[in-house]
Amino acid sequence: MDAEHIDYAAVFHSLPGMVALLDRDLVYVDANDDFTRLTGRSREQLIGRYIFDVFPERPGEQAAAGMRETRASMLRVLTTGERDTMALLRYDIEDPGRPGQWREHFWSPVNAPVTGPDGRVAMIVHRVEEVTQLIHARSVAGDSDRTRVLEAELYTRSRELQEANENLREAQAKDRRVALALQEAMLPSPKPVGHHRAAVRYRPAVGGLRVCGDWYDLVDLPGDRIAVAVGDVVGHGLAAACVMGQLRSALSAATLVADGPAQALEALGLYARSVDGAESTTAATTFIDWQDHTVTYSIAGHPPPVLLAPDGTTTFLDRATDPPLGARPEHVPRPEDTVDFTEGSTLVLYTDGLIERRCEDLDVGLARLARCLAGLRGADPERMADALLEGLLADGGNTDDTALVVVRL
Repeated sequence: MDAEHIDYAAVFHSLPGMVALLDRDLVYVDANDDFTRLTGRSREQLIGRYIFDVFPERPGEQAAAGMRETRASMLRVLTTGERDTMALLRYDIEDPGRPGQWREHFWSPVNAPVTGPDGRVAMIVHRVEEVTQLIHARSVAGDSDRTRVLEAELYTRSRELQEANENLREAQAKDRRVALALQEAMLPSPKPVGHHRAAVRYRPAVGGLRVCGDWYDLVDLPGDRIAVAVGDVVGHGLAAACVMGQLRSALSAATLVADGPAQALEALGLYARSVDGAESTTAATTFIDWQDHTVTYSIAGHPPPVLLAPDGTTTFLDRATDPPLGARPEHVPRPEDTVDFTEGSTLVLYTDGLIERRCEDLDVGLARLARCLAGLRGADPERMADALLEGLLADGGNTDDTALVVVRL
């Protein structure tokens, strides 16, 4: 029998152990035979009903936390798209044949995501291992008192583990909020660059602490010139935010006194050697001269800026690339290149969160960016920036933070 002729519904209902499917509202969509048998609930009592209407928590139980913890686990799956394994859980259920009578149950649940065609979590697989009989059997075998003590210790340890996990998640959430606030404080707010139009965007990653490694900067230079840069610090969270702030400020200062972008990146590279956590930072910096209609650029291990001509032609500025900061043991001058631009062109600088996808070559992401830009020719920078984020970031949110600068030339 080949895969096309497998009856997956029959396979699901024959799975050993308790398995159920719930939708995003935590309503039962399906349940296998073991689930209905071991819970004492028919399919008619399950399908289409909210999980905690079917299995409410035992009233008056002082230590009851099963409903709260199960709901929190499922919501984490919906939010992160990742599997969540719960600690050993006591969750008593009402005897279906004897209303008001509750049976003691010990469960070991696992909740896993099922993604739809759009990449979002569409359903949750709720798998439950019933271990009540195992625990009760141990209590009557041999030294029952000692077994009861071990049972109580196992349950206590599992509760402590669950509480520790919750405390860790709360600490991570707080760290993320602080990191975001620090990121917002250190990145320059949007402002006019002379009489020219520019748009900047920053999008933090979805979930966890994946935030605060990326930055952008715009610096006014003498004459009708500005410097535009983007960079990406390895790592995430508060530590990366602090390093990002140091490097952004250092590059901004170096830009004001450097002869060009290569010299500015050289100075930044030397400075980065004295900053813990700055190793392998990538950056791209450009000097835009409206009088000469030129863009001079230098890249340190970063995705190349792209120049969009008025006719929709895209050119990646990739002829002056070098390794990331601190990648060489000895100082070596960095390369620099200059290209001409036509009035009405657009320069786009970005970090890798905009184009990179897991299990995909970088060239695929660059080609996707080029196609998207070609379809946006003539758009003003603000509209173009919003359209790029909407068109290139995943529907479920980006998995890495993203910085973006769009400048009309």
